[in-house]
Amino acid sequence: MTAGEETKATPYTPGPNAIDITPEKNGGVLKEIIKEGEGEAHPGTGCTVTTHYHGTLLDGTVFDSSKQSGRPFEFVLGKGSVIKAWDLGVATMKKGEVAMLTCKPEYAYGKRGSPPKIPEDATLVFEITLLSWQAEDLSKSKNGGILRSNIVKGEGYVTPNEGSLLKVHLTGTFEGRVFEDRDVDFELGEGSEHGIIEGVEEALKKFKKGEKSSLEIKPQYAFRDKGHEKFGIPPYATVHYTVELKEFEKAKETWDMDTDEKISQAKILKEKATNYFKAGKYELALRFYNKINDYIDSDAGFNEEQEKERKALMLANRLNLGLVYLKLKQPYEAKNECDKALELDPNNVKGLFRRGEALLDMGEPEAAKSSFEAVVKIESNNKLAANKVIICAKQIKEQKQKEKKIYSNMFEKFAAKDKEKEAAKREKEPDTMKVLGEWGKDERDREPTEFEQENPDILMLNTNDEFKNM
Repeated sequence: MTAGEETKATPYTPGPNAIDITPEKNGGVLKEIIKEGEGEAHPGTGCTVTTHYHGTLLDGTVFDSSKQSGRPFEFVLGKGSVIKAWDLGVATMKKGEVAMLTCKPEYAYGKRGSPPKIPEDATLVFEITLLSWQAEDLSKSKNGGILRSNIVKGEGYVTPNEGSLLKVHLTGTFEGRVFEDRDVDFELGEGSEHGIIEGVEEALKKFKKGEKSSLEIKPQYAFRDKGHEKFGIPPYATVHYTVELKEFEKAKETWDMDTDEKISQAKILKEKATNYFKAGKYELALRFYNKINDYIDSDAGFNEEQEKERKALMLANRLNLGLVYLKLKQPYEAKNECDKALELDPNNVKGLFRRGEALLDMGEPEAAKSSFEAVVKIESNNKLAANKVIICAKQIKEQKQKEKKIYSNMFEKFAAKDKEKEAAKREKEPDTMKVLGEWGKDERDREPTEFEQENPDILMLNTNDEFKNM
């Protein structure tokens, strides 16, 4: 905060409308609204807020004031960059609101104060104006795709994790028009099965129980380039949601599970993922297959019998991931998963075959052919693999012919360019027979010498065309 002049103001005493905004309700921060703000949204944790303030001691002595300096004060809410009273107070304010905060020492600068302006054990009074705020960005890539503004603060500090069971109320609007308003119960991670857009589901991972927030969601996290015909939403539309997390049951974290529970959970996820795959819902299948790795990727704590089961599950999961990535046209990721499967079982036919398909999609027929040949070596009657070997050989031949043609054209172009250079070089060189030749024009135009006059046959030789063109 910017230091202001040490002036005196009329001492402030909280009025009858002042309320205690501390979680402990111990009277540590009293808030009195001087001017109401706009709307119903409040800035939430992580929002960048812009304020004006005027800070005084109880006797009216001004110790700091952005109003006097004329420079607004900006900070990130809820991150401890300001005194506790500010994080509590500003989080309850609306845009344009002016409020008085009376802050006891434990919510300000404590027993030590902040010399020389703020004495020890000082109660402080702030007049704060909330000018604006930039909503908290909840998108993974921090590209402004999911912006949250808090309406009702949630309880405690716990937030849902993947697999949590949620009870939610959603209200979606587009250009001020409500297009959906409903209660929905679902498992976090399966929102798309309940018509919940990606942006809402991603945001709910940061909600607390009882929280109600406003979300601005950009097209890439909403209805993308397709829009929603039923809702009357065009392609590339930004939508707004008011979301309330009524309650949730948090899924058990991996570190709280024993090895039997981890294997059991991996099997449950495998069944879900496989069902989604069969239904052609590859993105959901991918999410659940990847989730399995969280439970059984590490071999720590598994006994000998459990380890066999863990490895079998891991092998199947890598193979399934390879197949899903192939369906999603992501051959590099598919090859990577197949390579990991083959580390567990070098002669696994599915792993070799799917790696071959991935390599073909990557435009590497020679490497793909080796994978398919390895399948045929293990299973001589595998017609699919044998057919793929033929396809690879054909592609290799086509590649070589194409390369030969490319190189041939290159050499022809180089030769043509060399000819052009030679021709250009010859054009620049002088014609000695024409300009300086023994029988050139200058020879014909000059006066005959005394010798030539005495021997006219010599002069005739010089002008004889037949002789000259020999």
